[in-house]
Amino acid sequence: MGKISNFRQLDAWKETHRLVLITYELTKTFPQDERFGLIAQMRRAAVSIPANIAEGFKRRGLQEKIRFYNISEGALEELKYFFILSKDLAYISSNNDLMAPSRNGWSPAQRPNRQHRTSSTPTLP
Repeated sequence: MGKISNFRQLDAWKETHRLVLITYELTKTFPQDERFGLIAQMRRAAVSIPANIAEGFKRRGLQEKIRFYNISEGALEELKYFFILSKDLAYISSNNDLMAPSRNGWSPAQRPNRQHRTSSTPTLP
């Protein structure tokens, strides 16, 4: 494989971008009274992960790159907590698939059932 020339070629960015898409899809099933609460927090944390990977990729110095990648890791941990909270609030039935690393892929056909807040959740790619 040749030299990586942009952040979109990074596996970490690809995986976390998929996580953003999953988070947006999943939070569509949450109660509307969470629109400015948990939904906004989860989406903000999810978007922060690949955004900081992208910004860190373009930074010149190693210390700068590391700083942005560390911010991304922090946002990922924050999002993990939000998935735990979502399960405890019965907005999702399980966070095990979301918390475990997986390379199985995800497609819109695996969306949670919007009729039931506690339906099964999609697997993280």
